[in-house]
Amino acid sequence: MIVVDQFLVNFSIYPTSVGEMVTKGEGMTLEFDLDIFFQQSPDLLCIAGFDGYFRKLNPSWTRLMGYSEHELLENPIDSFVFQEDSVATVLSRDHVRYGKPLVNFENRYLTKTGRVVWLSWTSFPVPEKRLIYAIAKDISLKKQQETDRNIIIEKLGNVIEEMKQANYTASHDLRSPVNNMLSIFELLDQSKVRDEETEEFLEMMRLSTTKLKETLDHYLTAFGQGDRLKVQEETVYLPQIVEEVVMSVESLISSSGAAIAMDFSAWEAVSFNRLFMYSILLNLLTNAVKYRKVDEDLRISISTRLQEGKKELVIRDNGIGFDMEVIQGRLFGFRQKFSDHPDSNGIGLYLVYNHVTALGGKIRLNSRLDEGAEFIITFR
Repeated sequence: MIVVDQFLVNFSIYPTSVGEMVTKGEGMTLEFDLDIFFQQSPDLLCIAGFDGYFRKLNPSWTRLMGYSEHELLENPIDSFVFQEDSVATVLSRDHVRYGKPLVNFENRYLTKTGRVVWLSWTSFPVPEKRLIYAIAKDISLKKQQETDRNIIIEKLGNVIEEMKQANYTASHDLRSPVNNMLSIFELLDQSKVRDEETEEFLEMMRLSTTKLKETLDHYLTAFGQGDRLKVQEETVYLPQIVEEVVMSVESLISSSGAAIAMDFSAWEAVSFNRLFMYSILLNLLTNAVKYRKVDEDLRISISTRLQEGKKELVIRDNGIGFDMEVIQGRLFGFRQKFSDHPDSNGIGLYLVYNHVTALGGKIRLNSRLDEGAEFIITFR
């Protein structure tokens, strides 16, 4: 139990009420009964002697500890202190005895039922009376929340590490077949391909495979740098990234009959991460195709604008949209799925959100069921 030689209380050690006379104005006198404050305070107020015993306690002590006032006064303060905190408590008491106030000292006490409670102390000594005045606050709930938070952080850290290892393994193992595919394209004698459409498809496959290799190489480099990696900001030319993304999924877009309108008149370049921008556009465009209406031609628009001096990227579609009341705050959560589409895995929007916010940006969604979706990305 903590040295109770530590509470900051300006009250008499006698059981009688204490009054202070204050003259205010002309002929007007007010009396403050400080004993009421002492008796009603929810904090633990006390006066302790240099001998390690309580001399006076307010009622909050008996309510918290479960002991009677007599039991608290008749037993050494150390007898209430949690054993593991005994040494620190003795040192804190010595600190105060030598005339130094104590602030924010924390230790544990054992209640009569054996429950452990955490107290935070502020105290100061009055050496000539060999007394210590102190006030303590019950911070047990705060400590429990800290413990719970640390457990969650530890579990989250383990999950992140597992995900990093899984991503590293996947990136590493996929690179070999990708390199093999590129080798096939190099060996392929395209002069023997007579059909123009087939030649075009082969070129699209080669470009997509090359882009996949670049992405895998980037991830492997990033994993190799580990926690030292810092997301690199660079000037990203948006029309170029959009062109690359559209080219990489051209067959998907063509087969869906999607029409894409672009307007970069407000701005074309922004300080961001190139790979992140590619991933954001890739996920939002493929989602638009994936969740299009079966009975209506898909229309997608990609545009830029300036709002209150900040650059915004707006991506709209006329797809099936979202029920905003149903999804509420789950839209960008990990593994949150809002469709029974076989390709839906709940990761795309999670990645988009994390890419945007990692560099200080914000993303929001305007949508209604059957009325499409509008994603607005605001850059820092």
